[in-house]
Amino acid sequence: MAQVLFKGNPVHTSGQLPAKGTTAPDFTLTAGDLSQKSLADFKGKKVILNIFPSVDTGTCAASVRHFNEEASKLDNTVVLCISKDLPFAQSRFCAAEGLENVVSLSDFKDDSFNEAYGVKFVDGPLTGLLSRSVVVIDEEGKVSYTEQVEETVNEPQYDLALAAL
Repeated sequence: MAQVLFKGNPVHTSGQLPAKGTTAPDFTLTAGDLSQKSLADFKGKKVILNIFPSVDTGTCAASVRHFNEEASKLDNTVVLCISKDLPFAQSRFCAAEGLENVVSLSDFKDDSFNEAYGVKFVDGPLTGLLSRSVVVIDEEGKVSYTEQVEETVNEPQYDLALAAL
């Protein structure tokens, strides 16, 4: 169990992010067309997992926009934006914002992603949603960077995540 803050108050997640240097756990998430996607679908690419509570909040939306902008500059890299939002809401947000360089994926069906990455809030006002985190995975499927944002209302350290690529 990890502890982070939400508006200055301690909250906990169900586990810990995978350690740097370990093989990134696979997962199954739902895409906007309701197909299932797994980490294996992106084999051979660098992968940024941009994990957040809900695209309907300002900070979460900002992280999706920021990674969308950065992704357009990166070779052999995909940014997966992951939340518990329904795939329809994720698609609507990306369409309204004109975001085409990220892949939105939903963990609404089951807890397989959370079981692999340990990022679901288990207490506090956001119980059941995913903690703001970033995981960078190299082309061989190894974790090269992780950040579970200490204060949930803050944005991740984009520069450190991008430097890990």
